[in-house]
Amino acid sequence: MKIADIRKSYERAELNEHASHADPMLQFDQWLNEAIKGEIPEPNAMTVATVGSDLRPSTRVVLIKGYDERGIVWYTNYDSRKGRELAGNPFAALQFHWVELERVVRIEGRVERVSAEESDAYFHSRPLDSRIGAWASPQSQVIPGRTLLVTNAAKYGAQFLLNPPRPPHWGGFRLVPDCWEFWQGRKSRLHDRLRYTQQADGWLRERLAP
Repeated sequence: MKIADIRKSYERAELNEHASHADPMLQFDQWLNEAIKGEIPEPNAMTVATVGSDLRPSTRVVLIKGYDERGIVWYTNYDSRKGRELAGNPFAALQFHWVELERVVRIEGRVERVSAEESDAYFHSRPLDSRIGAWASPQSQVIPGRTLLVTNAAKYGAQFLLNPPRPPHWGGFRLVPDCWEFWQGRKSRLHDRLRYTQQADGWLRERLAP
């Protein structure tokens, strides 16, 4: 089969203005919880898109670790490519794709670091191996081989034993949304798309052509 011939008809659900929430965070909360309850593989996985000083975009998949009225939170190495790009251009886009539910959520906004207290609390909730790994991996840097990672993990494991502190280069980011889009696949490619844009008095909800 040619890749151009691979097709799917989307017919699971619909999304309309009357049944959706006026607050996009509530709509997101509903859809995320439906993905979790539906046992979708890795419902917490999201793509993060950033733009570097050379204006080249880049994407990677990370895991959402929290969300509330302040925004969407994930944790990473601040010295990684995404960390460096966000330091120079603090705007990003997120995307969730729940294939089995035929749904996509896109979120855009400004990115800020979470407080040190929030980063500490999450870091110390992680498994020990993950905490050691945050010290062992010089994320996004060129390394000579996997042996370096194993050696670093052994070194920091021996140094910190059962209580590694949070590395100064590791912590959380929060995207503060100013634009959301909810996409529900529909038959004949006449998909449902609702966009929410932030206004001075709340959120403007509009339907977009598919």
